[in-house]
Amino acid sequence: MFTIYNPEEQTWPIKVWLEDISQLDETCLQQAKNLANLPFAHKWIALMPDTHSGYGMPIGGVIATENVIIPNAVGVDIGCGMVFVQTNIPADLILSVQTPSGKLVQAIVGDILRNIPTGFEHHKSKQPCASAMNFARNLTEEQKTGLARDLVKELDEACYQVGTLGSGNHFIELQTDDQGYLGIMVHSGSRNIGFTICHFFNDLAKELNKQAGSLIPPQWDLAYLSVDSDAGKEYIRWMNLALEFARENRARMMETVINIVRRKVEKYAGFTDIELSDQVNCHHNYASYEEHYGKIVWVHRKGAIRAGNGELGIIPGAMGVSSYLVKGRGNPESFCSCSHGAGRLMSRAAAKERFSIEDTIIDLRSLGVFLGKVKKTDVGEESRFAYKDLDFVLANELDLIEPLRKLKGLAVVKG
Repeated sequence: MFTIYNPEEQTWPIKVWLEDISQLDETCLQQAKNLANLPFAHKWIALMPDTHSGYGMPIGGVIATENVIIPNAVGVDIGCGMVFVQTNIPADLILSVQTPSGKLVQAIVGDILRNIPTGFEHHKSKQPCASAMNFARNLTEEQKTGLARDLVKELDEACYQVGTLGSGNHFIELQTDDQGYLGIMVHSGSRNIGFTICHFFNDLAKELNKQAGSLIPPQWDLAYLSVDSDAGKEYIRWMNLALEFARENRARMMETVINIVRRKVEKYAGFTDIELSDQVNCHHNYASYEEHYGKIVWVHRKGAIRAGNGELGIIPGAMGVSSYLVKGRGNPESFCSCSHGAGRLMSRAAAKERFSIEDTIIDLRSLGVFLGKVKKTDVGEESRFAYKDLDFVLANELDLIEPLRKLKGLAVVKG
């Protein structure tokens, strides 16, 4: 870790969990400096080793603020995160047993694609969605017609989106650990509801900041809301809804995948004594009210997970690369945070242009990874070469986390 601090350019220091400043891209560094000049920041800005430029705030960035909340410092996919479950199924079974649809692993992947909508697809009919329906049930008439009234319709739409994967870097993976047993990992978020909440409140914050004569340049894209204002309170309520929805979304997909694996393994491999253990679940786009250095502040983790002392987390690799289960060390300098993944080296457009469909699929085959994807034209965007090396990322944050288990991908489903 090193610190960037030039009092002539910054109000607050920037702590970076990398080797040197050359490992930060120019846009990411400028965005971090913008954060370091916010008057309501607390102590310093923290950049995780997977950091890269985002919208307004770097992904892999952490900022603690006093009395304000920043929608763009949470991001558009509120509550995006990971869930992992370990099984006692020998991974060799799904790789060796044959079915009418190919190897057992291929049959499982095919069933996942048939049962979980990916990309921009949603369910054709309404699904039970406790988070959205409970939220709607508890809305007062004043809240239904208040400043967030345009968001209410999203509660109904959420019932078509719960249990769907999405696109981009979201995935469902079948993995194996060093003991040779099958694990299941899901990476997804709050779908369109989180996206809509972020844009709604970011636009509102821009307007309110303009009316108040805020000195923060609008081009920084860091419009903020006072947590004591009606707008700030509403954002926090809706953000928490998105967090609950994202967790429910992942849980629904995990349940579906577990049931598919259970049916297929019992039918074709005759393995019936299936046990589940070691579930880990964590968000990486959210703001949380926490105490740090003697003050209660809003810790915004955008592309970062909480790594409190003894807290379990998931740091996934890029497609075809191993992932890790980790345990937090509770390092106060990072506001008890760590990276959320490998972090992009290049934009999606650049990756798509550089890595062809054929080359990406051949690379996955060479790694022994089965790909499940309906639309393959954009698969190059998620090539492992478009991301940082995950072992390098972890090596730069060993004061933040302790790696517990390495998980090798066997099959990946993408949107």
